[in-house]
Amino acid sequence: MYTTELQNQAGKPKAQVASTEDPALLEAFEARVAADEFIEPKDWMPEAYRRTLVRQISQHAHSEIVGMLPEGNWISRAPTLRRKAVLLAKVQDEGGHGLYLYAAAETLGTSRDEMVEALHSGKAKYSTIFNYPTLTWADIGAIGWLVDGAAIMNQVPLQRTSYGPYARAMVRVCKEESFHQRQGYEIMMAMASGTPEQKRMAQDALNRWWWPSLMMFGPPDENSPNTAQSMRWRIKRDTNDELRQKFVDVTVPQAEAIGLTVPDPDLKWNEAKGGHDFGEIDWEEFYAVVRGEGPVAKERMKARIDAWNDGAWVREAALAHAAKRNARAAA
Repeated sequence: MYTTELQNQAGKPKAQVASTEDPALLEAFEARVAADEFIEPKDWMPEAYRRTLVRQISQHAHSEIVGMLPEGNWISRAPTLRRKAVLLAKVQDEGGHGLYLYAAAETLGTSRDEMVEALHSGKAKYSTIFNYPTLTWADIGAIGWLVDGAAIMNQVPLQRTSYGPYARAMVRVCKEESFHQRQGYEIMMAMASGTPEQKRMAQDALNRWWWPSLMMFGPPDENSPNTAQSMRWRIKRDTNDELRQKFVDVTVPQAEAIGLTVPDPDLKWNEAKGGHDFGEIDWEEFYAVVRGEGPVAKERMKARIDAWNDGAWVREAALAHAAKRNARAAA
């Protein structure tokens, strides 16, 4: 479940540092990117490009791993065996996405341990959407429909991102996220056509998850100065506001089709622009959650750190086994 919301967490431009890199290499790199060629791990690249990718891919990976927590909490409480099996498969997929992305980031010269340490220390962030609680089963439907729907808007263009390992990882991720979005919508559709209580539960979940889902696309373009550089390097293909508009235009008719109401009194169709106008997002809430002030932010990070510490023996055993195999092969 990827978001672009963390590309500029404070909404302030980063200080510009004069480049000391070879102008000829830089010119050749820019030409390759402009020609839509993939940049591969052994190719020369500007250090700023490498740093941007490490930050974006690692935070994408963190979001996939932390995103397992709110849904994993409902596996044992799913209403039917079928729902349980589907949710279990989905959570497993999210873990796999994190592993693909950590592996892609490692090709840029960082290590898994460095990335995990940055997450646990608070230096690296993850998607703010996972700092909200899942209160009812309908929340699992809303996450699949809205959160994964927003992720798909972000991720489909990443299949054409300029860094080859990242683009290739996204091909499988996008296929699986499409399944996740459909299973979430199917849950919401079933609840919206169920008992009055079930429909109220579905509407309540939509009310609580709608605005955080719009926040997933990041700050408005005028407060996201890194966007222009990322688009010039073909890391991003669309701006935050463009992606947010696409999401609203696709999702509103889906809500209407199942009899649910988007919780935005300012929402209306704008014939002139061929899209929906919608209300102002609470950006103060967005930045507060990014700072770690979300409703369950501390709970999420504690669970993540505990899982890492509790699994240390597995990592140590795997490393010891690999060392023994290597020693036998060398002998």
